[in-house]
Amino acid sequence: MEIADVRKRVLQTIDLARRAAAERHERVDAAGREYDLFLERVATPIFRQVANVLRAEGHPWSVSTPSGSVRLSPDRSPRDYIELALDTTGEQPEVLGHTSRTRGGRVIETEHPLGAGGPVRDLAEDTVLQFVLQELQAFVER
Repeated sequence: MEIADVRKRVLQTIDLARRAAAERHERVDAAGREYDLFLERVATPIFRQVANVLRAEGHPWSVSTPSGSVRLSPDRSPRDYIELALDTTGEQPEVLGHTSRTRGGRVIETEHPLGAGGPVRDLAEDTVLQFVLQELQAFVER
């Protein structure tokens, strides 16, 4: 094979990789902006409402908003929580629900994508509430 052909194909590969990285960066930035609005307008209010209902029913839970996420955790066990965060490590950014609960000395962690990997702006209040309620069952059944 001629060196000119190899060089041409290597340069094309470099160019494709740079364009793909730029497009991915744009998607991540757009998803980050959408996610910030989603946290403010949808997720955090739902988490606060759930915490208020739990507290009124004698289950003291609190909501915190660590950078870029919202977390619901029982006051008695800070290692247990239900959380939403934006995952930008994959090809498409997506909202992940993450749950951590302790059972004796074991820690059980699960992750679930919300909204089937669609755009953040398409996530509805009901989707968030459904996720929280599903994950909450394991905590309140004890």
